[in-house]
Amino acid sequence: MDWSILLYIAAIVAAIGFLILCVALAMTLNSLKNTLKEVSGTVSGLENQLQGVTLETTNLLHKTNELAEDITVKSEKLNGVVDAVKGVGNSVTDLNSTVRHITSRVGVQVEQNEDKIAQVVQWSNVAMGIADKWKERKVYQTRNTEQYAPVPGQKKLPGSSDQY
Repeated sequence: MDWSILLYIAAIVAAIGFLILCVALAMTLNSLKNTLKEVSGTVSGLENQLQGVTLETTNLLHKTNELAEDITVKSEKLNGVVDAVKGVGNSVTDLNSTVRHITSRVGVQVEQNEDKIAQVVQWSNVAMGIADKWKERKVYQTRNTEQYAPVPGQKKLPGSSDQY
């Protein structure tokens, strides 16, 4: 065998191998092309979704800032109410202590003037008794001096006297 035949056979085998390599590379590149198209479509969809999420996040941040400002304003107003309630509480405490002080002073005065108070009560009972007796006497006198006067046009009962 001739070396030139072997050389041709080797060249044909190399050409077939190169052809198989080119076909395999073409198939791989075609598959990669399809995969890259799908990835590109996915990235486009993600970009649109990300824009929507970004818009919603921006709106949410604006609402959160407004809510934080509203809470701050209401908190400041509430601080005024809390201070006012605290002042009312202090006033009630002061009033309670004043009432306790006055009550204790009245109690001490009552204890000191207990005898005088008892005498006043006794004399007032006597005065009320005298007033009641005076009223009873007036009523009795009025009943005894009062005469019955018939109503004009009233008929007399049979057998009754003409004295009224």
